[in-house]
Amino acid sequence: MGISSACYQVYNAIENGTLSYSVHVLEQGERLDYLAGINYGDSSLWWVLAAASGIGWWLQVPAGTRIVIPLSIDAIGDLL
Repeated sequence: MGISSACYQVYNAIENGTLSYSVHVLEQGERLDYLAGINYGDSSLWWVLAAASGIGWWLQVPAGTRIVIPLSIDAIGDLL
């Protein structure tokens, strides 16, 4: 499964309520890789936050953006 297919699976799981999540409003200076590191212990999982939040280009996410954070990274693996 490619990354775009994985992103689609994550986004759909959020939309249909399959994945539990919390919401964080991005503050000035925060990045998705930083939030992934805090929430999952692995900054390379930034793409999970981007996919769950419907963000296409993660480097240009402005402060104030609503970030959806799936609560269980193990549940993401079950989708793939």
